[in-house]
This record gives sequence, C-alpha cells and structure tokens, in this order.
Amino acid sequence: MLRLIHTADWHLGQSFHGQERHTEHRAFLDWLLETLIERDADALLVAGDIFDVVNPSLRAQELLYDFIVTAHERLPQLDIVLIAGNHDSGNRLELPAPLMRRLRTHALGRVVWREDGELDADHLLVPLTDAAGETQAWCLALPFLRPAEVTGRDAEDYVSGITGVHERLIDAARRRRDPGQALVAMSHAHLHGATVSEASERPIVIGGEESISAALFPDDIAYVALGHLHRAQQVGEARIRYSGSPLPLDFSEVDYPHQVVEVCLDDERLTSSEALPVPRPVAMHRLGPAPLNDVLASLEALDDDPDLPRERWPWLEVSVKLDAPAPDLRARVESALEGKALRLLRLSRRLPETESDTTSARIDLQTLGPRKLFERTWQERWDTPPGDDVLADFDRLHQDVLDDPEADA
Repeated sequence: MLRLIHTADWHLGQSFHGQERHTEHRAFLDWLLETLIERDADALLVAGDIFDVVNPSLRAQELLYDFIVTAHERLPQLDIVLIAGNHDSGNRLELPAPLMRRLRTHALGRVVWREDGELDADHLLVPLTDAAGETQAWCLALPFLRPAEVTGRDAEDYVSGITGVHERLIDAARRRRDPGQALVAMSHAHLHGATVSEASERPIVIGGEESISAALFPDDIAYVALGHLHRAQQVGEARIRYSGSPLPLDFSEVDYPHQVVEVCLDDERLTSSEALPVPRPVAMHRLGPAPLNDVLASLEALDDDPDLPRERWPWLEVSVKLDAPAPDLRARVESALEGKALRLLRLSRRLPETESDTTSARIDLQTLGPRKLFERTWQERWDTPPGDDVLADFDRLHQDVLDDPEADA
C-alpha cells in the first residue's frame, strides 16, 4: 500500500489586493505537515504554481524551504515531488534541486531534450517508495510546458506538442517500471471539460487554445494529479483530479471546497481517494451586490472577534448597487466598519443600466479575452482578419507579458 497526498496551486507570496498572505500560507503548511504525519503519508505531490510569481520574494521562498526541511526532519522517508506551474520559473525551482534531493525532494521545472531530439524522460521519472524503501510507484512529473519548449520539433502547435511529450513520458515509464509498480502522472495543464474559476486564474497559454484531452492518460495510469485550476474536481473519472488551491485566491472562490487529496495505491491500482478539507485560517466575506442600506445592515450584522491579531482579521469585499451618485460611499462603508475586526479590501459600485447600455452592443472584455479582442480590433481597422503570422506575433508578445513578473504589479 502506498499513500500519497496531492495538492497544488499554493501561490506562496501572493499579494491579495495589495495585502500579503504570509500568515495564511504558513498556517496551511503547518496543517499540511501535521496531516502528512497523521495520515502516515509516503509521498507528497505538489502539481505546480508553488509560487505566485516567477520571481518570488525571499519570504515566500523561505516558506517553501522551511517546510521541506521540517517535513524531512519529521518524516525522513517522505518523498516530495514538486513541478513548476505557469506562475513559476522552472529554472528557479530547479536551481537548488541537488540540495533538495538530499531531503528526498524532487523539483522538476522544465523538460530536457537530448541532442538526438528525444525527450530526456529519466529527468522526469521519480520513484515513490514505501516505508521499507521499496519502489512501489513511478511519478511522471511533467512541469508546465511553455509553447517554445514543445513546438517546432515534431509538433506544429502547442496542443500537439504537449500531447507528444505526455506520450513519450508514458512510454518511458512503462519501460522503466517493474510488475506491481503503479504509474502516477502529475501535470500542470487545463483539461477539456474542467471548470475554471470566475476571475482568478491566469490563462495558461496564449490564445485560449491550451486545453488538452483527458484521453492523454490511458487506463494503466493509476492516478493523475493535476494542477492549475483552483476549483477541486475530478475530470471524467475518479482517478483524474484537480486538488484545487488550498486557499481562496480570489473572492470568487470563497465558497469552493478547498482541500488536498489523499490517494491510496495497492499494487498497480488506485484503491481509494479522499478529499481532506483545508481549514481556512482567515475568513473571507463577500457582500452584495445589494442596495446601500442593505449592505450597511449586513456589515452591522457581521460577526467579528476583536481578540484576533490583525493578520487574522477576515477579508471583506463589498459591492453596492446605486440608483443615484454617492460620493460619500466609501466614507459610509468605512464608518459602518469602524471598530470591527474586519479588513475591507475591495469596494465596488454597481451603477444602474441606461438606455444606451441596453440598446448598444456591449463587449465583455473578461469573456472576450486579449486574443479575440485583438482579432476584432484588427478586423474593424483593416476590414480583413489578421493572418496567421500576425496572430503568431501577437501570441508571442502576449506570452512575454504573462511571463513578466512586473505584469502582476
């Protein structure tokens, strides 16, 4: 029997509407360590987006490395496997890899291609051992693949490129394993049919054409540990799962069931998987949209604990429906919060629709996305759709912006 804990999307160092969340991340990692001990876990799989930006703060990095060292001290036989997500720098994650291997931690940040053009699969195959030190499974640890890493070889586009890498890695794992050893795939990707969050997930690659098929993972893969989507969910089968983020990363995620997943393998088969709810160290409230008087009444009714340290005060988002200008809106909301142990992070106004709003065409920029907006603007300006070369240039520029740590500022 091999017992795994699957988690993802920690986003250490996240700035939440300008506020740091160090206390919350520390509380989660403390809980996770105690859970690993309580459940007598053999391995911890972290499926990407360990950090929130490619250049994380020293404090965020300290959280990760302190956790790894403490976990090894308390669970010397625990295998830890980390892969880079689209928010991470693969090179940065792998930089201390030789040192981390001494702590039974494997950090995979990028794929490596040999001189003959073949994938270096050995770099991505990690043995998972039981308490006796016997290899019971192989983890196919595939970090987030950027288009430049997989296109221009045998693949013409991103989806065919990532498909080819998965297929090569699975073939190599089948050759490597002995009878009775399970295969566990870990990937940071967007699968067809999976549910995305309302507002908090950055597009994983250019053009919105990133989703891949769950059929990439054949039946002899006992479990697929996925990262990227913040909502915990299975995709088609119980063996293919997103663990989801352990903390809400946006107010739109306040009602998600945040969790990690305990997975049990026996021989080559998945025997059970169980969602383990993650305690929320800091409460999060979302009020509205509602008329101002209703919002003020709700604020008055909110419970708070003045004995909590400030870093544990609940986060608060307020949305107010207005039927007339209210220049003193913020002052009235802040007055209602005076003396309460609550932190107002976001105050938005919902204005009444005008006749022009309902009769003219409106563009939802969030739904449309940068690429479609670019295509629409080009069409209107030049009366012809942009060519493939123009779209390719746009895609490269867009990816550069997504990868720029300053873009999150």
